[in-house]
Amino acid sequence: MISIGGMPRTARRIARSVAVGTVMVGSIAAGSLPATAAQARPATPAADREITFTVDGTITYGTLHIPAHRRGQKMPAVLLLPGSGPTDRNGDQPPALTPHTLAKLAGALAGNGVVSLRFDKYGTGRTGLGAYAGRPETLDHPAFVRQADAAYRLLAGQPEVNRRAVRLIGHSEGALTALRVAVTAEPRAAGVGLLQPLARRFLDVLAQQLHDQLAAAVAAGQLSRQEQLTIGRAVDQAVADLRAHRPPDTSAMPPALAELFRALAGPSRRYMETIDAINPASVAHQLPPRTPALLTCGTIDQQVPCPTTTQLTAALERAHTSGPGRIVLPGVAHDLTDPANPDVLASATLDALRRFMRCGAR
Repeated sequence: MISIGGMPRTARRIARSVAVGTVMVGSIAAGSLPATAAQARPATPAADREITFTVDGTITYGTLHIPAHRRGQKMPAVLLLPGSGPTDRNGDQPPALTPHTLAKLAGALAGNGVVSLRFDKYGTGRTGLGAYAGRPETLDHPAFVRQADAAYRLLAGQPEVNRRAVRLIGHSEGALTALRVAVTAEPRAAGVGLLQPLARRFLDVLAQQLHDQLAAAVAAGQLSRQEQLTIGRAVDQAVADLRAHRPPDTSAMPPALAELFRALAGPSRRYMETIDAINPASVAHQLPPRTPALLTCGTIDQQVPCPTTTQLTAALERAHTSGPGRIVLPGVAHDLTDPANPDVLASATLDALRRFMRCGAR
């Protein structure tokens, strides 16, 4: 949490958590073929394939995981998209944050015979900034959507993939990218999964997270009620300033929080403005009818509390998407795990994935 006079460690944590995203890394567990299938036809073993593709003059690097399969078999596939900030193909922000969220998802999908592709988005892993290295301030959200769209088309064209059974799954902020790709995807997406998604406008989510953390600091005796009100008003005013294209007034904020808003008004302004302009519910309403859609929220997710997903859930229903719709994950945190067993995806997460992959399966 934050305090005006001190608490630098907590203030830094707040700035890190709201600045940009979450991710994960790990090994892939290959799925096994039923004995009858393995005896009927020789099996091709599971394998990771390093892939590259070029968008906007930048080579993107990724991992295509092919589960064990019969020769000539066409399998369903999923494009996995990471959360905000410097989150790499595995869902990690090394060295500090390594939950391996996307790698765990890839392993779970492989166990059910699903091909997956995950890649290092701009600013992460082997991809880095590429052509944007000399002008990072020009990176906007549409650039990440173009990158994801190219990855989707590449995945659909793989020889082991059933191009009519390709889905998108986005975690956290990646859910918005998944939605935007799914609206115009070619071939048409067989489903879109929104896991603990960015469900409202970017700056609204940021402000809510900060207000929640300020309230928690008061409850823990780390901040006075008056300090909470003063900083809270400064946060709301800074959001209004950013949306009005004015420099935010950070004079009443702790240093780490002030630095965050100065970054949003400086090097990250174009990205912030282009993503904040998007209401995820409006994008969801554009999905093709009968698109299978999953939205998850965890009951202990402090970044995306379940009540914040209500509007997006309603938009999916208005778009006449098919099930499973919103699934509440009891005892599950933002990284899709049970904190008592953080090394694996929670059983509730795995159950939701299975329901989603069965819905509308071709």
